[in-house]
Amino acid sequence: MSLFEERLADLPLSIDDYALDRLQRDVSSQFTRVSTVIRLRGGGEEGVGEDVTYDAVDHDVLQAAGPVLALAGDRTLGEFCEHLEGLEMWPEPPQREPSRLYRIWGYESAALDLALRQAGTTLHAALGIEPRPVNFVVSLRLGEPATLEPVTSRLERYPSLRFKLDPTTDWTPEIVDALVATGAVDSVDFKGLYEGTIVDSHAGPELYELVVGAFPDAWIEDPKLTEEIDALLRPHRDRITWDAPIHGVADIEALPFPPRMVNIKPSRLGPLRSLFGAYEYCRERGIGMYGGGQFELGPGRGHIQYLASLFHPDTPNDTAPAPYNFTDFPADLPTSPLDPQPHSTGFRWG
Repeated sequence: MSLFEERLADLPLSIDDYALDRLQRDVSSQFTRVSTVIRLRGGGEEGVGEDVTYDAVDHDVLQAAGPVLALAGDRTLGEFCEHLEGLEMWPEPPQREPSRLYRIWGYESAALDLALRQAGTTLHAALGIEPRPVNFVVSLRLGEPATLEPVTSRLERYPSLRFKLDPTTDWTPEIVDALVATGAVDSVDFKGLYEGTIVDSHAGPELYELVVGAFPDAWIEDPKLTEEIDALLRPHRDRITWDAPIHGVADIEALPFPPRMVNIKPSRLGPLRSLFGAYEYCRERGIGMYGGGQFELGPGRGHIQYLASLFHPDTPNDTAPAPYNFTDFPADLPTSPLDPQPHSTGFRWG
């Protein structure tokens, strides 16, 4: 029996109604992030989740339609997930197909929170796993044109910070040398599998050669393995990781070579069964994991930090407290590692 089926699926869940709240904030990647908080209510308790779909218009449509899904009733958590996944959650088709999984995650994470709160327990108690301090990195782009300011301004306030950076075609040898001098880069994310999106780096072999050699100990995420780039990266395969293509176990099995490490991003996997199945698959095969975020503005950030504390606390988790990604980040943020801070009940952190 799987971890989800054994530990979580049979939790009783009673839903009376639900509500949707809008969150909006300018973030460090030079765009305005919009998300929707999902509030499931029942039995005098409330469970919260966050739909992290990227396109603001998808949130506009969802919020205009309101809480129209038939979610009320008494079920187990497993039954609720099956019921939810059979519903049409999109008043209009999404701008991007992966957003369907993000929305499922928003509702099912809220349902998990509510079921645990109604049971008077926590996620770690239900799973029988103690939370541990969470190592994190701050994920950034360096702007257009690229400058060191996003890194140096944060290091001035938080000298021990570690970073996951997105190399772009305007990185120069001087920029790379200055980043090497910081000693603070743990990961480089080429976003080679985001073709046609606003984060497509358009990186060619020259950028890979410049960056990969300069950071010999950094993880290399989502390279675009053209014939030339694949040949260039072959000696570095033990530090190549994957994020964008990972929506479940089948995608890990379909990677071009067995990975040493993968990014298990809860919202990208969507259903709870898929997420916990991926955790089990990687653990059983000795595949390292780290967590990733989607510029969450609300409870979703705590959710990924909580999960990281249980399944992969010691790796370079892209789960920094959300204000690190704000353009006006404050001066009193917690540093890595984050102390365990689950609430007394539910799927809540911080």
